Amino acid sequence: MIEETEKIEEYEPEATRRATGDAESSRASRGWWDRNADEYQTEHGAFLGDDRFIWGPEGLDEAEAALLGPASGLKGLDVLEIGAGAAQCSRWLAAQGARPVALDLSHRQLQHALRIGGGVPLVEADACALPFADGSFDLACSAYGAVPFVADPVQVMREVRRVLRPGGRWVFSVTHPIRWAFPDEPGPEGLSVAASYFDRTPYVEQDEQGRAVYVEHHRTLGDRVRDVVAAGFRLTDLVEPEWPAWNRQEWGGWSPLRGNLIPGTAIFVCERD
Repeated sequence: MIEETEKIEEYEPEATRRATGDAESSRASRGWWDRNADEYQTEHGAFLGDDRFIWGPEGLDEAEAALLGPASGLKGLDVLEIGAGAAQCSRWLAAQGARPVALDLSHRQLQHALRIGGGVPLVEADACALPFADGSFDLACSAYGAVPFVADPVQVMREVRRVLRPGGRWVFSVTHPIRWAFPDEPGPEGLSVAASYFDRTPYVEQDEQGRAVYVEHHRTLGDRVRDVVAAGFRLTDLVEPEWPAWNRQEWGGWSPLRGNLIPGTAIFVCERD
């Protein structure tokens, strides 16, 4: 019997590289974000803001980058944000006069969107099966949402293409593929290659029963380009943001030290013909 004064230690998930499919990846992502949404919003909410559109840890702002097009041209457009979290990007889009819909797999993330407010429509759903009619949107976007966490990214992109109108733009950011070759450390220890860039085996954190509690899928830069093309999109730009001098924060493996030497984010700008 455990004495009342003893503490039961919480199991630390085991990190490994192993195969994992669609269902396990989806279940792990939903559970992880539901459990960690509070901590994530507390730690990064100030950087992300309540109504800013930030593409990644470098701090590239859509207000300046205009990857979705000029802000003045967003008015009246229907926009789908995938992996919206607390819908910060969608609030910025609404402020420009767009009609955004914020979609996320995590119920707890969307509760944070409700907490912040703003009246943006929220949808809880899997990006691999978007609950919208064909041709519902003019634009779709995702800042580190969905794409890195699914076993079949082409399925996500085909769904995005389906719900976009002809000529629609799809812009998404992910961890830059080169970062998979380096340890996820922001300091000097993260500057030496530690793994093969070409190893596509998913990164998995699993519990004591071997069930995945976090999954992230690696694709090379070429893989990402081929995924875009396979889904029927035309790639019009690939943006690799440089680390700005004003940004002194560390975020996981992202840092000023690393960011001045290797890219941390890749942003794909695609169009539906």
